[in-house]
Amino acid sequence: MIQIDEFDAGKVRHAFFTRRGGVSRGIYTSLNCGRGSGDSAASVDANRARAMAALDLPASALFTNHQIHSATVVTIDETSDPEQRRQADGFVTARPDVALGVLAADCAPVLFSAPDDGVIGACHAGWRGAVGGVCEATVDAMIELGARPDGIRAAIGPCIGFASYEVGPEFPEPFLAQTRENGRFFEKAARDGHFLFDLSGYLARRLGALGIGEIYRLDCDTCQDEANFFSYRRSCQRGQPDYGRQLAAITLGV
Repeated sequence: MIQIDEFDAGKVRHAFFTRRGGVSRGIYTSLNCGRGSGDSAASVDANRARAMAALDLPASALFTNHQIHSATVVTIDETSDPEQRRQADGFVTARPDVALGVLAADCAPVLFSAPDDGVIGACHAGWRGAVGGVCEATVDAMIELGARPDGIRAAIGPCIGFASYEVGPEFPEPFLAQTRENGRFFEKAARDGHFLFDLSGYLARRLGALGIGEIYRLDCDTCQDEANFFSYRRSCQRGQPDYGRQLAAITLGV
């Protein structure tokens, strides 16, 4: 797993898990934590349990959503059931006994921490969620739980890199419609009418405009680094029927 030492504070712990260290086989080798994949349920459950053990938590502590590329954020409280699959791409909590998990395979997992106020958050940010404001919605939900904006930290995890993320002619218009300054996150690709898109850079700009505290970014390319990461795009390029999902998780501890 990958951790950003400066991101944790107090009892907060986090991890951006790679694809290494699990029990799955074949195209899911090896730490596939995605229940929405075609991997065996037993293998996925074993992998999720291994990830939670690395954070000193039981498997039952892990909450994940049915991610739909939205800006929908839910709050996890004492009545929330970890087995319920909520259709949402972000969530927040002030509970100290749970882990908020994001599943990704090229999209960006973003973890949030307000250690002094005892609030954490997590969201799944593909381009649709990013342009739709999932990070802003997650920060707003944290503030509703009592987090102060300048006390919130954000960490952008492993995602598809700029050189790998070729997008079609429908881009960059949705981004330029927000502000022409977003043009700097696009570069013409070799194919006519196509562009390369800097997802991580765009997310960092959006987060920076919120007036929160520190923002961290991991310099990883999930599409290029097959040894460490699953990648939806790489699987599609190879004509594979499915792909694994890596987990990012954050907890307030106990």
